[in-house]
Amino acid sequence: MDTKSSLQITRSGTGAYDDDGHAKRTGNLKSAVAHIITAVIGSGVLSLAWSTAQLGWIGGPLALLCCAIVTYISSFLLSDCYRTPDSVTGKRNYSYMDAVRVNLGTKRTYVAGILQFLTLYGTSIAYVLTTATSIRAILKSNCYHKKGHKAPCTYGGNMYMVMFGAVQIVMSFIPDLHNMAWVSVVAAIMSFTYSFIGLGLGIATVIQNGRIMGSLTGIPTAKVADKFWLIFQALGDIAFAYPYSILLLEIQDTLESPPPENQTMKKASMTAIFITTFFYLCCGCFGYAAFGNNTPGNLLTGFGFFEPYWLIDVANACIIVHLVGGYQIYSQPIYSTAERWASRRFPNSGFVNDFHKVKLPLLPSFQINLFRFCFRTVYVISTTGLAIVFPYFNQVLGVLGAINFWPLAIYFPVEMYFVQRKIAPWSSKWIVLRTFSFACFLVTVMGLVGSLEGIISQKLK
Repeated sequence: MDTKSSLQITRSGTGAYDDDGHAKRTGNLKSAVAHIITAVIGSGVLSLAWSTAQLGWIGGPLALLCCAIVTYISSFLLSDCYRTPDSVTGKRNYSYMDAVRVNLGTKRTYVAGILQFLTLYGTSIAYVLTTATSIRAILKSNCYHKKGHKAPCTYGGNMYMVMFGAVQIVMSFIPDLHNMAWVSVVAAIMSFTYSFIGLGLGIATVIQNGRIMGSLTGIPTAKVADKFWLIFQALGDIAFAYPYSILLLEIQDTLESPPPENQTMKKASMTAIFITTFFYLCCGCFGYAAFGNNTPGNLLTGFGFFEPYWLIDVANACIIVHLVGGYQIYSQPIYSTAERWASRRFPNSGFVNDFHKVKLPLLPSFQINLFRFCFRTVYVISTTGLAIVFPYFNQVLGVLGAINFWPLAIYFPVEMYFVQRKIAPWSSKWIVLRTFSFACFLVTVMGLVGSLEGIISQKLK
């Protein structure tokens, strides 16, 4: 038997199990692309027209393209860190945290862990916000259709956030990411649907106007300082719309092997980023072309579009379904980490480790773990509560984008790549990646400062 064949047998394990003793992984290129698109095309797509409007016709598309390139480089570097020390035959790292711990040590793992969970938790809050906004948009759309576009159609959002939280408590019974392929497929279809509707309405409005709105430098402001704050916030929003590095290794851990997981993941990343960039450019640019200086913060809920009202309802319904799935994709890594920690910390606790069979009327019987039920319920309640306290869509996205963008999508993947590939300091590759990392750091600082200023000024109004 040649060496290559023996490596493949070692890597893929035998029978119904993989080389690490886990059940055989069955994920492939298509499922990985679906997971990535579900993670990437979320509420961020709806703020891109507003971001393009702040940056103008040159800066907007350029920022989107640069962010796409940066995200691909990040995912390329990170996918090689799934196995250590060899990227094809080494020991598996099941999560982003595992990869950081193995390559960079315990101290930096704590920092990465805090940032990762902060981003995942914050994204969950953003999804609660966006869902409530979309439910309100459906009600407003129907109200405007019946009573006219000038009617005082106002609806509170708190009740809808609580309703979304209740749905997420039920959805949290899904055990883990391996059982969520169907959720990702449904969510990916929904994201395509509402992106196409937003794009179609933008194109129709441009045709109806008979001209392309907007300017090369974006929306003018009374003060130069205000323009800078808005540009920084727009960069934060765009940064939020792309990176999925914190979920990349969890997605890669669902892939079958052979072929090597890193090869499949690189192809999946390239495909998914190409698709999302096309959508982002279309939604951002056509949204800005349609509304110019009046571009709303959220393309499908800001009521730039009033008719056809039923199509706006369909788009917002798709957003809601997508975010129900997206919330779970972003929450599962926190759930699994908390549950692994608890079972290690309390190995003899029945509350933490025992499963109980439950049978409800009209439903098949299922297993329930009391710690899992309590932790996940408290988690959902806390994200819902914070969304009610800070209901500022664009600014929240900007803060999350800034926190995620440089440390998690750039700094740690670059540092791990240096260790994994043994890149010598001051070599040409080392200098290029260090420069790349520093440039991204500057974008993160700008996005964070601009978005925090936005939240503070909104809260003080």
